[in-house]
Parts: sequence; structure tokens; C-alpha cells
Amino acid sequence: MNFSTEPFGRTPEGEEVSLYTLTSTKGLRARITNYGAILVSLEVPDRHGKLDDITLGFESLDKYIEQKVYFGATVGRFANRIGNARFVLDGVEYKLAANNGPNHLHGGLQGFDKVVWKPVEVTGGEDRAWVKLTYLSKDGEEGYPGNLQCTVTYTLTNDNELRIDYEAQTDKKTVLNLTNHTYWNLAGQGTGEILRHELMLEATRFTIVDKTLIPVGITASVVDTPLDFLAPRNIGARIRQLNNGYDHNFVLNGKPGAMKSCARVYEHTSGRIMEIATTEPGVQLYTGNFLDDSIIGKGGKVYGKRTGFCLETQHYPDSPNKPSFPSTVLEPGQRFASTTVHKFSAK
Repeated sequence: MNFSTEPFGRTPEGEEVSLYTLTSTKGLRARITNYGAILVSLEVPDRHGKLDDITLGFESLDKYIEQKVYFGATVGRFANRIGNARFVLDGVEYKLAANNGPNHLHGGLQGFDKVVWKPVEVTGGEDRAWVKLTYLSKDGEEGYPGNLQCTVTYTLTNDNELRIDYEAQTDKKTVLNLTNHTYWNLAGQGTGEILRHELMLEATRFTIVDKTLIPVGITASVVDTPLDFLAPRNIGARIRQLNNGYDHNFVLNGKPGAMKSCARVYEHTSGRIMEIATTEPGVQLYTGNFLDDSIIGKGGKVYGKRTGFCLETQHYPDSPNKPSFPSTVLEPGQRFASTTVHKFSAK
């Protein structure tokens, strides 16, 4: 396994940013930057061994600083939405930025995707290479309580896996929900819509939401709805039955906190397969509904509507305000740990 580091530019404040490359002996190559702990690219072979980058993104730091679509980003302190941009913890109300209508989205105005993470380790061994990044989110940042020390580790293995491990500790009771917001296109970034990707989700239920996409607190069966991916179906098969495409949280089968199968995606032109396993209780399927032709990505490719999809492993949206949902509270002395693994193959 090989690994390397190179400069990726400077922020407007003058902070140096790096680009880390991890390469497996089987040809997979991942590039990660410590700005936003972003997955910049992932090159994966097709059925003929041809490598293509299967993630949407940019070639320059400046574009990542400008972006508002979270390409490849580590999202926090709380991924997804918190209703009315507020929550109560031990009788204290915490007010957050309302950056998605009346709601709080993906950590606020300057979430984890907009900060420079410190590199802890960039190294490798015979069967894997990894980069470990850390960030201290200070008490009160974006309205959240507690000094939160957070670590994200990207690991590329010779088993054709990209593993993402999250760890965190706090000095004050807080809430936490971390995810990765990569937009995937298994045919290769910039090759068009993802509607013919075949998706299977290990989820028999989903969280019902209101018109602002905040859960109402109960779940429902996916059976006989456009959200039924219990058997493999093309993403686009029933997408027109929804108002604006998929932007839904699915309740994963299996025990929260235990590693379990989450999703399988197959793209027929390339033969690429992506299988996801996670310790998280949910996954958000998002189909790039708000991408438009104004976004120019890597290689000058135009990223239009539905040219990428996201499978964001996560806790359920608005969990701090929904006692019936799996808890997102992190106490002092506790260690938060979460893992998501993407495994790639081709047929």
C-alpha cells in the first residue's frame, strides 16, 4: 500500500491545506483533503479493470471553499436536520443557525465541512493505508455545547474497501451525528444521471417527515411505496412518484451500534458494485435533487440534477427533539465511535 502528501492550497485566512493520496496494490486510489475532511476522489476499476473516479467534486481548494453542496465532506456537528433550529438538553435550550428554511442543516453556517482538520497520521502497511484527521469544535461553536474533540480516519484496504471511522469525546453533555456526504456515480463522475443505478437497501421502515423534511416522530413501512428497495430496483424506477426525488431517512434493519449491511448498488454499464456496511441506525438516500448545470466539477464536467446520489449513514434527523429515536447524546467520559465501510467489486 502506498501513501503520499502534497499541498492543496491555502484558505483565505492563510491556513495551509494538504491533499493525501492512498493507493492499494489492486489499483484503488483515494484522495482526501484535511479541509472539511473531504473525500476528493475515489478511483475504482470497472469490469475490465479500467479506473474511473466515481465521486463528484472539484480539482481546487477554492471550489471546495465556495461549495454549498457538501461534495465528499465530513458533516457535523449534527448531520441532517434539526427542527426549528433548536433543541433542549437537561432543561437548557440551545439555539442554532436556521440555514435550511426554519431548520438547522448539517452543522450550521460553518460546520465540520468548512474547517481545516489537523493531520494526526498518514501511513500504511502491507494490506492498508490510512489518514487520520482531528478537529476541536469549541464550546458554543455553531450553538452546540461542549468542547468536542473529533477524529475521522479514512482507510483504504487491499480488500477493495474504503473504511471511515469516527471518534469523539466531549467535556460537556452535547449531541452528535456525523456522516460522510459523498455524491456517487458508479459509471464515473460527470457521466450523466444515476437513475439506472440498481439499489437495494436493508431497511423495512423509514421516518415520516413534514413538509420541511423534519420527522414527525414515527416510522412507516416501505412496502408498496416508492421507498421500497428491499429487492434491487433502479433508483429512477419510481422517482417521479415523489415530489422532488429521494431525500429520505431509512431505518436500517439490525441493532444500532452493531455492524450490519446497509446497501448494495450496481451500475450495469461499468459493472461496478458498491456495498455499504455501518454501525449507524439509519441512512439518508439523496438523489442530487438540487444540483443544477451551474456546477462545474472535475475535468470540466457539468453536474446537473441527479448526476450523483448520496447514501449518508447516520442517526435519524431531529433526534435531539425526538425521545423515541436512538439517542444522539454524548456525555463527558463517553467515547463516541462509528464506522462505515464501502466495499467495491465489479461483474
